[in-house]
Amino acid sequence: MVAVVVTGVIWLLDLILWAKPRKQAILATEAQFSSLSPGEKAADAGYLSAIKKAAKEPLFVEYSKSFFPILAIVFVLRSFLIEPFKIPSESMVPTLEVGDFIAVNKYAYGVRLPVFRVKILDIGQPQRGDVVVFFPPHEDRYFIKRLVGLPGDRIQVKDNVLYVNDQMIPQEPVGKDPVSRYGTACWVDYQIVNERIDDKTHLVRKCPTAGRSWNDQVWTVPEGHYFMMGDNRDNSLDSRSWDDPFVPDRNIVGKAFAIWMHWDSGLPSFGRAGAIE
Repeated sequence: MVAVVVTGVIWLLDLILWAKPRKQAILATEAQFSSLSPGEKAADAGYLSAIKKAAKEPLFVEYSKSFFPILAIVFVLRSFLIEPFKIPSESMVPTLEVGDFIAVNKYAYGVRLPVFRVKILDIGQPQRGDVVVFFPPHEDRYFIKRLVGLPGDRIQVKDNVLYVNDQMIPQEPVGKDPVSRYGTACWVDYQIVNERIDDKTHLVRKCPTAGRSWNDQVWTVPEGHYFMMGDNRDNSLDSRSWDDPFVPDRNIVGKAFAIWMHWDSGLPSFGRAGAIE
């Protein structure tokens, strides 16, 4: 945003103030060579050199005019339409892996002013089961988790099973996770399950046994806030572990909807490209 503002202001100042002396210099040069015909001017080295010197823009003005349109287009795309992100941690495994490059819809939940996060146009509302990019209450950096609690919802986890408004969220076992559990808090192999929240089905990795401090704890989501959890249920810093567990609506950035590339090491891969469930 700073780059767009600076280059745009320079362009505007040049248009209003700095371009006028150059125009006057060009007119003076034309008057100096008024005896030449258009054909003679095109072949006259002195005239061409004088015109070039009179019309020459300062370097910072030239660069600002070149970069401003590109910066403005990128800024509008990233701020109001679609922004790319790279997944840095395993908190959303198996849905998202480290090195996944994802696309985030910035207008799905309304158009917001960049930086200030003020909603200026209400388009849609976050829904349970959405994969959401947001700022947590305690940090000014992007997080990505699954939204499991809407305003007014009562959230509880019993034996690593999610309950929303005292209703158990169905989990269908898929199999064991081949990733080693050693060095983690789980004493047995991780389990992959299909979890269904409302009309959305997604994969979750979890430890089959309970034991975390947040098991059996109950949270009631206040108005204008949301409750977030990672799909890697035993390896995710989310609403269950924050001092302030609820994400305010103004901290919502957008809805993650697609993986478009994977690049962790070596060559980029497009084998994981597709919609995010």
